[in-house]
Amino acid sequence: PTSVLVTGVQVSSRIFMVWLITHSIKPIQNEESVVLFLVAWTVTEITRYSFYTFSLLDHLPYFIKWARYNFFIILYPVGVAGELLTIYAALPYVKKTGMFSIRLPNKYNVSFDYYYFLLITMASYIPLFPQLYFHMLRQRRKVLHGEVIVEKDD
Repeated sequence: PTSVLVTGVQVSSRIFMVWLITHSIKPIQNEESVVLFLVAWTVTEITRYSFYTFSLLDHLPYFIKWARYNFFIILYPVGVAGELLTIYAALPYVKKTGMFSIRLPNKYNVSFDYYYFLLITMASYIPLFPQLYFHMLRQRRKVLHGEVIVEKDD
């Protein structure tokens, strides 16, 4: 995946988790899983933007570089687990209320079921998480160990 695609998926995922799940569904806002993904995201962003800042200043301490390419090994799975557990916790509320769903008949003749959308979203983590995680591991090898990585076109 290209870095634009990876960034797009990441940003979309975060907007979705914050606004369409956590903010919109009050009963899940105190779930421990919310803390999991928020802590993982926070540490990730502090590390990422420290890396960018020091890189722009042309004075990158090794620890910041090391942290940027190592912390994700734990933080990424923790964040994903938090996201999935939070979506899972939201499912009963969404199913009971019909939240964000559009039922037929209506003047546009379309239907949308947010509950099933959430199930599909959760299932999409199965192929997407390993792709993104292994992409990051390849980047880590390249940056920290100077290995040349040849990526196959799928």
